[in-house]
Amino acid sequence: MTLEFISTPRLDSPCIKVCTLDAGRMCTGCGRTLDEIATWSRMSPEQRQAVCALAADRLNAQRAHAAAR
Repeated sequence: MTLEFISTPRLDSPCIKVCTLDAGRMCTGCGRTLDEIATWSRMSPEQRQAVCALAADRLNAQRAHAAAR
């Protein structure tokens, strides 16, 4: 019996080791929510890509809001 491994693209965590949550429970370093951070290891590559896109949007919105002050 031989085992075949299916290669799936791995999406590394967007964590940049600045783990600080804001009042909305979003990490100010990577932009993920606490729930997204907690479930990251169980997400499919597609789910991880979607979370990364949402996190980038959140960080961009946060920076734009801060710049507008």
